[in-house]
Amino acid sequence: MPSRDATTTLTPSTIALLTIPPLLWAGNAVVGRVAAGWIPPVTFNLLRWVLAFALLLPLASWVLRPDSPMWRDWRRFSVLGLFAVAGYNMLQYLALHTSTPLNVTLVASSMPVWMMLVGRLFFAAPIRRRQLAGAALSLMGVLIVLSQGRWTNLLALRLVPGDAWMLAAAFTWACYSWLLTRRHESPDIRQDWAAFLLAQTAFGLISAAALAGGEWIWIIAAAPADMPSRIHWSWALAAALLFVAVGPSVIAYRCWGAGVQRAGPTVAGFFTNLTPLFAAVMSSLLLGETPQTYHAVAFGLIVAGIAVSSRSRR
Repeated sequence: MPSRDATTTLTPSTIALLTIPPLLWAGNAVVGRVAAGWIPPVTFNLLRWVLAFALLLPLASWVLRPDSPMWRDWRRFSVLGLFAVAGYNMLQYLALHTSTPLNVTLVASSMPVWMMLVGRLFFAAPIRRRQLAGAALSLMGVLIVLSQGRWTNLLALRLVPGDAWMLAAAFTWACYSWLLTRRHESPDIRQDWAAFLLAQTAFGLISAAALAGGEWIWIIAAAPADMPSRIHWSWALAAALLFVAVGPSVIAYRCWGAGVQRAGPTVAGFFTNLTPLFAAVMSSLLLGETPQTYHAVAFGLIVAGIAVSSRSRR
């Protein structure tokens, strides 16, 4: 019997649902880069999810009640929140302090490599030859970004701190994604996207707040030159926080969940590779960061890697 992904016909509405999240995630990278001079990155992440929590609360407040099944699975939601709310997003904003949105989104496209390694090491998932070939192509794309298109640079490669942070973020997201395949939570929460996200956010905010507190202790003690020593409040910062809370945090999750239900995860996975393309266009228009030829080559290799590793055997 054919897999769902092999027989799915993409309707215009499904294409729209799966295109909106990469567009918003690219916007998140660009906005995070713009806000880097206004607010410390870990604090920016904390405020983003505080606002997202406030937006989700009217949609699924029942999940926080004392008799909610969420409390029975609090350990699971604590781990999910640590990886998704406090971990991945915090590392991405740290990356954007020293790297460009285009580099960050392209390095994040190394995700297939991390998915394969985490699945094999911690979840006993088999690795097939097609997956290895796809991972190799994706890894070549990432190396082109890190070497700026000159292979001789690899001999003296020194990672920009932002690129290293983003590699750590990709590993974190791979762990989070594999944990999602081990469903133990109540069906009532699992079938309600707002409740599922709110439960993760509620516990993730605890970790995010602790990390933000540590960030301010470090800022006060070390006074790093490349980090804002205070929050520069403005209407622009308020607009940035509102965007990342509403768009990448709530709307993108909702559209992605609906799109995956219609098209299946394999077909939906191809759309995530639109993120670097959108980031390149936005960076060029808003930040004046002109994409280079090696960015296009890297993007092509990453897309080819995803296509090869995702093809189903007949």
